[in-house]
Amino acid sequence: MKSILYSVCIGTVALALTATGAQAATDNNKRQQRARPQAHQRSANVHATRPATAARPASTTRVQRNPAAAGAAQHRQRSYTATRHSSAVSPATAGRARTPRPASTTTGATVRERNLARNERMRERDAQRKQEFRARRDVAAANRSRNAESRAGNNAAVNRERNLATNRTRNEQLNRERNVAANRERNAAVNRNADINRFRDTNEFRNRSNNNVAVNRNRNVNVNRTQNAAYYRGRNVRVTNNWRGNAFRGNRYTAFYNYNRQWHPRSWWTSHYNRIVFVSGGWWYWNAGYWFPAWGYAPSVSYVYDGPIYAYGGLTPDQVTVNVQESLAAAGYYDGPIDGVLGPMTREAIANYQADNGLAITSAIDEPTLATMGLV
Repeated sequence: MKSILYSVCIGTVALALTATGAQAATDNNKRQQRARPQAHQRSANVHATRPATAARPASTTRVQRNPAAAGAAQHRQRSYTATRHSSAVSPATAGRARTPRPASTTTGATVRERNLARNERMRERDAQRKQEFRARRDVAAANRSRNAESRAGNNAAVNRERNLATNRTRNEQLNRERNVAANRERNAAVNRNADINRFRDTNEFRNRSNNNVAVNRNRNVNVNRTQNAAYYRGRNVRVTNNWRGNAFRGNRYTAFYNYNRQWHPRSWWTSHYNRIVFVSGGWWYWNAGYWFPAWGYAPSVSYVYDGPIYAYGGLTPDQVTVNVQESLAAAGYYDGPIDGVLGPMTREAIANYQADNGLAITSAIDEPTLATMGLV
């Protein structure tokens, strides 16, 4: 049995050596053929071929452990591609026992378990990332809400101060106009009493400083009042309410000659005249040196006197009337109250004074009458 095996091994080695020599000769012939220039190639584009490794003589060829690999290495050129392996058994290795390859450790079950483990780790990592993202998102939402509340509070305070500062002037102006319109009647009533008292105090001071003049004037008034009143009443000087006659065509009576009662609402009066006062129970507007009744400014207002009143020094109608009443009383034409109202008694005294001084009888306070009295 041993001799048989030994013979088989020797035969196998001999066959291997014979096959190796034949393969080396074949490879040498192929390298020489590749080294020769091809006849069909162009001379201008001939490229040098990398010289093949010279084959060693068969007698000097070194026997390698793997003859098939040794024969292939002798004629193999440098290549950058992967070595191709054939599943066929070469004749040189047909008699050799093949070393069994180790069984692969990556079987289907192992790969499946590895994929499942990796997928589980990926799912856990994704779940952790989602949880972290939700936590960051919740924190960001809470911060945005807190910042929004803070901004809302700060903006409310800032806007409040800004609105107060911006609207202060506007509110002051609106309230000023509103208060003037609302309190005009109240202020007029209060100011009328204050003005009357002021003029009374002024007259008393004037009389106190000029004792002799005051005593003589009062004496003359007391002595001549009855006589003058009886005298002018006997003359029957009538109070005039119509100024359309030829006596009123002069420039100094134009306001009386052209006077017509006008009815307008309050908005019309305030839009056309910037100076309107409440005196003697009615509203009066200022125009071209005269005060005129503003009929319709207040529906419930009535006027004791319906006509112009000449003014000077920016005085209101009642102040001018007080000065005229005092002058008429000093001259003995008027013995009624000094109240600033241009009533029937005051108008009758004015008419008598105008008749005595050769003036047109307007029975009202006009410019020529005030000039004759020395008030303008």
